[in-house]
Amino acid sequence: MDASSAYQDSLPTSSDALLAQLDDWGLEYVLHDHVPLRTVEEAKSVEAQMAVPGEKALRLKNLYLRDRKKRNYLVSLEQDREIDLKALGKALGVGNLSFGSADRVLENLGIRPGAVSPLAMVNGAEKGVIFHMDAAAQEADVIYMHPLVNDRTIAMPRAGLLAFFDRIGVSPHWLG
Repeated sequence: MDASSAYQDSLPTSSDALLAQLDDWGLEYVLHDHVPLRTVEEAKSVEAQMAVPGEKALRLKNLYLRDRKKRNYLVSLEQDREIDLKALGKALGVGNLSFGSADRVLENLGIRPGAVSPLAMVNGAEKGVIFHMDAAAQEADVIYMHPLVNDRTIAMPRAGLLAFFDRIGVSPHWLG
């Protein structure tokens, strides 16, 4: 199975259920449907179709990582930010980091690789996943991210994303 909405009913929380929950909470977003996106490069190919002139937007790349003590991390960074896992582990104060397996992504975030986003913390919070987010999010007007599947992207105002985190009991650790 891939990470598209065609298989969302096999996830612990479907994309449709997440979007309905955002609606119930009164959180604003704009939904964009598109071809499945697996990489930042693929995402860049559709960004122009979603862009709003004058909008200070943050587009993310997301990493599901584990440390030697088997702690799980979701790290969401500006999509063009360079990543050095050794330096990132040092910045987080956790030592060496490695990428988590597809099975662990599903087990701990309730999604498949290719659909990783801050919204997966709807499942990750109860599994003890530690969330780190690029401090650039604090300056963005809107943040673009997948709603648990990779053939949809939502554009959510920063305040809405912060309200989402409050609703699910997540306090992001900000990375400068």
